[in-house]
Amino acid sequence: MKVENTQVQMRKGILEFCILEIISRGEVYASDMLDELTAAKMIVVEGTLYPLLTRLKNAGLLDYTWVESTSGPPRKYYTLTEVGKEFLEQLRQTWLEVVASIEHITQKNKAS
Repeated sequence: MKVENTQVQMRKGILEFCILEIISRGEVYASDMLDELTAAKMIVVEGTLYPLLTRLKNAGLLDYTWVESTSGPPRKYYTLTEVGKEFLEQLRQTWLEVVASIEHITQKNKAS
C-alpha cells in the first residue's frame, strides 16, 4: 500500500468543503479556485473541479453568473446560495469535530 494513495483520498474527502469555503468569500472564477487550491497543496485538476462544481450547483448549493471578459469568452463566477451557506456552516462544525477527534487520538499516542 502506498501512502500517496491515502493522502490523495484524504484530500478528496475535504475538497468539497475547501471549495465551498473559497466561494463563501464572494464571487470566484474557477481558475482562481484552482490557483488557491494548488497553492494550498490541494492538488486538483480541471477534470476534478468542474464536475464537482456542477454537482454542487445541481444540489442547489451554488449559483453562477456569466461576466463578459475583455480578454476572451465570458467567465462563469460562482457564489453560494442561502442553502449553500447553511450547508457550509454545517460542514464547518463537522470539521471542528473531526479535528478535535484526530487531536484526541494523536495526543494519546504522544502521551504513551
